[in-house]
Amino acid sequence: EKASKNSQPKTEYTDTISVEAENVQLRELNLTKTFSGTLEGEEQANVVSKIPERIVGIKVRVDQYFEVGTVLFELDKGGASSQFYQSQAVFLNAQKDFERMKNLFNEGAVSRQALDQAQTGYDVAKANFEAAKSTVEITSPISGVVTAINVNIGDLTNPQMPLATVANISRMKAKFNVGESDVPNFYVGQPAQIFSEMKPDVIQAGKIFQLSNSANVQSRTFEMQAIFSNTKDRWFKPGMFCRVNVNMKTKKDALVIPLAAVVKLNNSDGVYLINDGKSYYKTITTSITDGKHIEVISGLNAGDKIVTLGMNNLKDGTVVVISNK
Repeated sequence: EKASKNSQPKTEYTDTISVEAENVQLRELNLTKTFSGTLEGEEQANVVSKIPERIVGIKVRVDQYFEVGTVLFELDKGGASSQFYQSQAVFLNAQKDFERMKNLFNEGAVSRQALDQAQTGYDVAKANFEAAKSTVEITSPISGVVTAINVNIGDLTNPQMPLATVANISRMKAKFNVGESDVPNFYVGQPAQIFSEMKPDVIQAGKIFQLSNSANVQSRTFEMQAIFSNTKDRWFKPGMFCRVNVNMKTKKDALVIPLAAVVKLNNSDGVYLINDGKSYYKTITTSITDGKHIEVISGLNAGDKIVTLGMNNLKDGTVVVISNK
């Protein structure tokens, strides 16, 4: 019968189209979602000046490692805002007074009260001098690396503007935002994989360690944070864009089809079913996807045969030949 039909001159309804097909199966579906984020050091701090003063020295460079307390910037000690030389003079004078008073006390020439007063004056002058020194010799609050320097020698500092950003980058934080519908799928300790598109083969295993309880007012998204160990060569740097893969849920016995088999028609999802060697469009309702496969929650049954490749030329009643038997 097919041979006689194929010999007829009008073949538009009897042309056979070669397709690939497979049977719909129940299987486990792991839903992994990828989110875009940015990186920070586990500990990160902005270095700021307490006074508006001229920068006369920058003692570090970007990516340089240093210990806590290292001087990063020197400001003009004789500037209008600096109390360095005044407090230094008062301190040195109080130090001499205290040393002289100690000697006199040891000789029995002054009272304990006079010595205590000299000690107090020395302690106050020393504290004032150290405070003044800290305003012109700006140190790092943590051990780590400089990730950014925002000023040059000769610039006037602004107490509201960070001079530099420093970070401990042996462990890193990935910050990313998720929509309201995804929030229930997150939990502290949840595994995550972090990578950068600049070097996608370098993937570090981490875990979710902080969940935001409130949404960002503008974007209506929730901030999540994953923590992970940096590579030995500290390849991941603060400020980098990153991707975070998170295993959201695992669904057993899901009715699963290839994502490529889904055809959009009239704003709805569907597939081409094969019945008696012909294709028929069937509307379906889909659910979660892992990027390659998608769960079907209505419209199909296990064992149905659907077209997975070649559906662009199909319509209801098209005769098909399955090429991947």
